[in-house]
Amino acid sequence: MIYFETSRLRLRDWNETDLEPFSRINADEEVMRYFPKTLSKEETNAFFTLILSEFKECGFGLYAVEVKENKEFIGFIGFHKATFEADFTPCIEIGWRLKKEAWGKGYATEGALACLEYGLNELGFSDVYSFTADVNHSSKNVMKKIGMNYIETFKHPKINNDSPLNKHVLFHIKQNDFNKKRATIPN
Repeated sequence: MIYFETSRLRLRDWNETDLEPFSRINADEEVMRYFPKTLSKEETNAFFTLILSEFKECGFGLYAVEVKENKEFIGFIGFHKATFEADFTPCIEIGWRLKKEAWGKGYATEGALACLEYGLNELGFSDVYSFTADVNHSSKNVMKKIGMNYIETFKHPKINNDSPLNKHVLFHIKQNDFNKKRATIPN
């Protein structure tokens, strides 16, 4: 099923054929540099199963992303229910992970804007959060470009305190604010 499209991207259900390229993305040290570690094939399979189960349970999730022009799978953009212990959880999180060959083309921003539009105006989310390691400037820039507001810095409870990835930044947007800002955000 195709959930929605942008001018260049298609956000859709996952296929079994996505698993191999997804495994390569999760094993890439550059792609995973702001995560505690790369994922093995077995860990990717478990993550894939989790993504599919979240779609069944919630009706939304991390959408597979393909480039419309060539139908190439490039990663995911979408929503996840964050439930780790923090003052803002449980919440709906927006996130993305794209293969490095897709970086620098505006795909994350384009897809994330479409996701926010879909989540806030079609799925009825009242608000959406996003967070990343403070050192992940690229993702922080996407959060700003899609109209999200910086809320706070926090220590991620699932990452070791001595890790440079422990310090995270939290961004947030409400439905009303998104709709007001949407007219001013370039596509």
